[in-house]
Amino acid sequence: MTYCVAMKLADGLVFVADSRTNAGVDNISTFRKLFTFGNGRDHALVLLSAGNLATTQSIVELLKRRIEEAEENLMTLPSMYDEAAYIGRLMREIIERDTHPQQSQGVDLGCSLLLGGQIRGEAPRLFLIYPQGNFIEASAETPFFQIGEFKYGKPILDRIITPNTPLETALTCGLISMDSTIKSNLTVDLPLDILIYNKDSYSLERTRQISAEDEQFLALRKAWGEGIRELFNRLPRTEL
Repeated sequence: MTYCVAMKLADGLVFVADSRTNAGVDNISTFRKLFTFGNGRDHALVLLSAGNLATTQSIVELLKRRIEEAEENLMTLPSMYDEAAYIGRLMREIIERDTHPQQSQGVDLGCSLLLGGQIRGEAPRLFLIYPQGNFIEASAETPFFQIGEFKYGKPILDRIITPNTPLETALTCGLISMDSTIKSNLTVDLPLDILIYNKDSYSLERTRQISAEDEQFLALRKAWGEGIRELFNRLPRTEL
């Protein structure tokens, strides 16, 4: 399993994704879940994935291939809405192609995707694409989307994230959300991929991977844990 979160803010977009796909005593593997597509001029797209790994890898591979070979591709579409619809259609095609009794054997081939980015002529936008290929868009009332094992990391996002949250603050909140999920769910773990997209920059260079030895993340994890315990100890006690 995995956990990914993306936030649409006044100044741009923030993305955080783990890389765990299987978890068990002797069955642990990691694969990247954050992918970027851009030309540095008028298209900047970020895709996060959760679900069937074969399906998501096929989607990413075909998206890359079509940029090189097809007339209609991610770099030629005129809006983020068109990008979401294009990826949704591709997802349905792949699932339908692979859904045969002798191939799937009851395996769930579905996946969920978060697509965020900006195309020149419109503001940054963020979409959640469902396994059926349909999608919804983030709004002022819903400025973030999550996919995968999201329940442990949602409360901190609900309390902190608004459309006007600064990008760096949102990234910190996303990392706390991820750490809370890691703490409670074996199927989510480091390394993490993070990316900040600044509005109107069309640059996808503000990205890096956070490993288990990352000093900044370890300091954040420690400060958050100690702060929570200190705050809890100051709470009013309930009398019976």
